[in-house]
Amino acid sequence: MVSLREEHRLQLFENRVLKRIFGPRREDDGAWRKLHKDELKNLYSSPNIVRVIKSKRMSWAGHVARMDGTRGVHRVLVGKPEEKRPLGRPRRRWQDNIKWDLWEIGVEGVWILLAQGRVRWRALANSILNHGVP
Repeated sequence: MVSLREEHRLQLFENRVLKRIFGPRREDDGAWRKLHKDELKNLYSSPNIVRVIKSKRMSWAGHVARMDGTRGVHRVLVGKPEEKRPLGRPRRRWQDNIKWDLWEIGVEGVWILLAQGRVRWRALANSILNHGVP
């Protein structure tokens, strides 16, 4: 899971690389200047890879949540491990990631119940993809 600080660093890195690729812009008066963030976004309109991964994860989780409870993949996603966990901080589960993604866009509730509505869940997955895009 990527924190907000790490996501910001990724954005800065992405902008730095794009500035290097597209180079400076020459003004009408002959002066050179660096491209701004908005100009880079217009030149390169690819979505953020972190948001794409989150959106695909949400789509897949909704698909699995609508499956029959006897299917193996459904049991793995929503089940609790029976073995003892190692010492230290608990590992993040798929369920935790889904809850965090929903929290980021301001949606609260039991995610498995939300995923039962296919159209609404698809809209939530798309809103993750477009989250933070002006």
